[in-house]
Amino acid sequence: MSTPLRVLVVDDQQIVREGLATILDLLADVNVVGTASDGAQALELVALRRPDVVLLDLHMPVLDGVATTRRILAEHPATAVLILTTFGEDDDALEALRAGARGVLTKDAGREEISRALHQAAAGNMTLAAPLQARLLAAATPADVPAHVELPDGLTAREAEVLGLIAAGFTNREIAERLVVTQATVKTHINHVFAKIGARDRAAAINYAALHGLRPS
Repeated sequence: MSTPLRVLVVDDQQIVREGLATILDLLADVNVVGTASDGAQALELVALRRPDVVLLDLHMPVLDGVATTRRILAEHPATAVLILTTFGEDDDALEALRAGARGVLTKDAGREEISRALHQAAAGNMTLAAPLQARLLAAATPADVPAHVELPDGLTAREAEVLGLIAAGFTNREIAERLVVTQATVKTHINHVFAKIGARDRAAAINYAALHGLRPS
């Protein structure tokens, strides 16, 4: 068996914190290396225990989830952060993603869903709660990108167009039909896009497109 994933659980509510730790400890491929009740304690334990992933509550006293995410990633860039929130549509969840969190889950997520998200975060992939993903999709679809806007990360106009279509929920086949190109060409564009923006999956690409205001034409 591969080495279990080292996870730190952070939540200001004791019953939630201990419940999550107990649930995760039942998983053979997860090892809970500690728990903390606020962001300041989390920072101390990250330095001490070196977890692979921090399962982090969004709203906490002393240091909230967004500020804690920034500090963790600045001081321990190899550690991934997965946000927990009560409501998937929480605006602060978007700020946590901008700060570098590798995903957002709601507190009603099941054990297997949390486990998958933890492993995805450790692998550098993105997991988004359904309500938040719906918001990002909606934000990415209304209008064209103005031609004068400078594109981020060296994206070409065509690559930005492909990224906007991905964010709007189009499949590779649908993108090919819309752009009147082959699916092989679409895959090449997607590979270039993912390499430039550092995305490993479509969820991360959707997040990136929404945060940078890239929309389909």
